[in-house]
Parts: sequence; C-alpha cells; structure tokens
Amino acid sequence: MQILRWKIGLISILIAISNMALAPNLAPDPDPNPPPGPDRFTIIAVDYTAYEWNLLTWKKKELACTVIVDHEGMPLPEEVFSDCGQAIYKTWITQPPCPIREYKTCVGYYAVQVGSEQKEKEISMQLASASAWISLEDCEPVLSTSTNICETKPTLVITGQEPLPNETITRIEGTYDGQSFFCEETDVCKFRTPETDEDGVTVEFWSYSSYGDSSPVFKAQIRVQVVDEGDPDQLYWYVDVLSPQWQGNPVATCSDTWDVFPPVGGAPEWLSTPTQSEELTSDIPYTYLAANLILQGVVDASTCPDGGLTPGNVVNQCGLEKSRDAVNEWQNQFDELILTTAKETGVPARLIKNLFARESQFWPGIFQEVGDTGLGQLTENGADTTLFWNRSFYNQFCPLVMDADVCSVGYMNLEPDEQAILRGALVSSVDATCEECPLGLDLTQADFSVGVFAHTMIANCEQAGQVVYNYTGKSPGDAATYEDLWKFTLVNYNAGGGCLAEAITNTEARGLALTWENISPYLTGACSGAVDYVNDISK
Repeated sequence: MQILRWKIGLISILIAISNMALAPNLAPDPDPNPPPGPDRFTIIAVDYTAYEWNLLTWKKKELACTVIVDHEGMPLPEEVFSDCGQAIYKTWITQPPCPIREYKTCVGYYAVQVGSEQKEKEISMQLASASAWISLEDCEPVLSTSTNICETKPTLVITGQEPLPNETITRIEGTYDGQSFFCEETDVCKFRTPETDEDGVTVEFWSYSSYGDSSPVFKAQIRVQVVDEGDPDQLYWYVDVLSPQWQGNPVATCSDTWDVFPPVGGAPEWLSTPTQSEELTSDIPYTYLAANLILQGVVDASTCPDGGLTPGNVVNQCGLEKSRDAVNEWQNQFDELILTTAKETGVPARLIKNLFARESQFWPGIFQEVGDTGLGQLTENGADTTLFWNRSFYNQFCPLVMDADVCSVGYMNLEPDEQAILRGALVSSVDATCEECPLGLDLTQADFSVGVFAHTMIANCEQAGQVVYNYTGKSPGDAATYEDLWKFTLVNYNAGGGCLAEAITNTEARGLALTWENISPYLTGACSGAVDYVNDISK
C-alpha cells in the first residue's frame, strides 16, 4: 500500500511539474502596457520615366512654371498645384476650353511636354507584420457542432508568426480574463484553461519580434465547460473559441458575426450538420412536389380521379399515394450536395434542407404568382440583401456578370442599373426552369443554387445582427441567444429587415428580453407569416 501511495504521489508531482513547464508567467494587470504594434517600412529604389511639362500663357507664350510627372499624359490637377502653386492651379482648373483657331483671345495656360528622362526614386513600402494565432492541443473537434471536446483540462496554444526572413518571434504576451501573461524567448505559449461561465472569458494576445516591434493586439472569446457524460470517472471539457485568429475547426456560422457562443455541446438539431448525408433523409408527403411530379409525367396517376389532380393542379389523396415513392426519392436527391455545402460554408445542413422544404418543397422552378425562384425561392429583394451584406460572395459573383473593374467599387457604389443587372443575374442563377430540359428543369442549375442559398443565408445573418445592434444598442450576442438570433435571421430572410426591426422595437419598448417567444407576437400584419415560417423550419 505504501508503494502504491508513493507511486501516486510521484505521478502527481510529475503532472504538477509538467503543468508548470507548460504555463506562462501570470500576474494581475492593474496597469496594462500595450505593445507598440507593427512598425515596418523599408525604402526601395524604383526606376521610372520623368516627363517634363511647361505651362505657358496663351497670350504671350511665356513660361509660367514647369511640372514633372511620373506618368504619361497631361499633368493632373494636384500635380499642377504641387509644382506651380495655388494661383496658377486655380486658373488651370477653372479656365474655359480654348478653340485652337481663337487661341489669341484665350486666357490662362496651356501645357507642352518638353522632354523626358529615366530616373530613380525612393519609395516607402510597408512590410508584413508579425502575427499570433490561437489553437487547442489534444482536443477533438466535433464536425456537426464546431465544439471541441477535451478528455483532460484543455491546453490553449498561442503561436507567434514572423513573416520576414532573418527575424524571429521573441516573446508572447497577453491577458487572460484581465490577468496578464507572457512567455519569454519563444514563439509558442501554452497554458491550461480553467472552466468558465457560459459567456466565456476574453483573451487578448500579441507577439514581439526581433525586428523591434510587435504584432497587432488580437482578441478571442473562450468558453470552457465541464460535462459529465454519465461516467463519473471521466469528465469532458467542451471548448468553444471565437476569434479571427482561431486555427481550429471552423466555428458555428455567424457566431463571430454575432459575437455569441452556440449552446454548450453544440447547437440544437435544426442548426446542426450530420456527418453522413443519409442522416438528412426525409419521407414527408409534399403535396406541391407531388403535383409537379404528376404534371411533368414522372408519376402516372391516370387511374386516379381527375388524373390525381383537382382543379388548380392541387394533388388529391389518390395522386399523393401514387407519387409517394417519387416524392421520397426527389426530396432526398440534394442531400449530399447540401451536406457538402454546409461543410464549405458553415451554414447548418439541416437548416438548409428545412428551408428548401418550406420554400419550394424541393421543386426548383419559379412560383408563378409572386416570381419567387429556385429551391429557396429567391426574390430580387433577397438578391439585393445577398449582394449587399455578403461581400465575399459579391466579390466572387459580380465578375461573372460584369467587368471586374466595375465590380471593384462594391455593390453599394454601383449605378442603379448595374445593381439591377446583378440582382437579375443572381435570381436567374438559381432558376432551374428549362423548357427544353427533361421535366422542364435543369437540375445542374438547381445544384449550383444550393451554394447560392447558403451564402444568401449568411448575408441575412449579417443583416439581422446589424438590425439587432441598431435597435438595441447591444452586440447581437449580448442581446439574444445563438438559437434566437438564427430565428431572427429567418424572419429577415422571409419578411425583411423592416419586420424584424419593428418587432424588436416593440419588444424593447415593453422591457422584455429579446427572445423569439417575446418578439413573435409583434410580427403582425404583412409580417405575421414569418411566425409560422420560423416555427416550421426550426421544428
């Protein structure tokens, strides 16, 4: 027994020593000393052609001044101001055009290029700065939830990175929940993270370089929750990290945008992504889908009363029974693509599938009465939201439609007719209607549209977060839960930001917490349809 106790004591000492070697120096931070930040510039010599221009007066052909420029063509107004002074500049930019036949009566100046020569000039160039990244050690990410699960107390790893050759990271510093830490003469800093509350703690971190400066200050929000999953001898640590410097499994979509953690252990099922597409399989008897399959001849319902359809092309019970197998096969044909898209974009796979079920019952054409288009029934207003609020998607899509130089100014700075062209192109891109195609649909176009709708959902989560901030004065994560923010996003997608803003305003005015249960009664009038819409998708 004494030998066993001695071994246990030795193991405890070794673990303690291991933890000490792992830990950085920690101290209270009553008077923080911020790092200098990046300060990297170098001077390089550049060869160029210098063009010499003379500004002459029209009346007497007298030299007024000389302008030296480093480009072909006439001197720019700011170059005239720099080389000739304010008086000549004012005359130069306000003088009327001079007809060549009437030059004797013209006022002001004209420019003549009188020479050019090769020169060299020195210019200042900013160099890439040091950076720092955050990760976890010995923890397994969970694909469907973005949460990391650790079987022992998690190890937070901060790694400095120096992009310049012959320079190194010399020190890592930061604060963990207000307590400063540093790791000397190293580019990696590790320490065990204790359990936090559900809001997590703030970590700020930066690296110092032998160059003589530091990286910018980076920030992360870290939540560590201890979970007993039924085995009293084995605890698990659930870890979530929100930071642009995070190098682990991608966080739940929109968590960074909203600055909010998903529920401990992962989001609810409707906001999850399974590991296999078979887990998305459904067998719901969709009536709209059944009617379209009968109309297109996929299902033979000729033995049913009225061919399986009542007036108005609504499927009857016999037609629904005849089409059951085809309906089941059709509604699951996009599952693999939905799963792939979810992994690429982070938008939950079950959310995407539920959205398509509610919007189109997986029939990717145009709903004729209102012009909603595709699996997710995109409208021009919806396209406007996507292009405005999802900048990365805009940057990919716009050059497919217009010249890249036009696109470079950003969607909000395009001319109204250019915006209209882009919106129309986006709506058309999700329209699988094709008169010459089998079933009247181009299913390759439908496949392409799955990614478009995922990016559209990201745009709506961005806008919904901004609406929450605008009408509460709080960050979305401080105002509402992760799940409720997704429900607000669906309101934004279905009814628009105005409906969401009105419901939030009425909820706030009554001093109520910003929950789905509290705001949904204030979705009234034209906005009221969003209530059933959200409840249906989030079941």
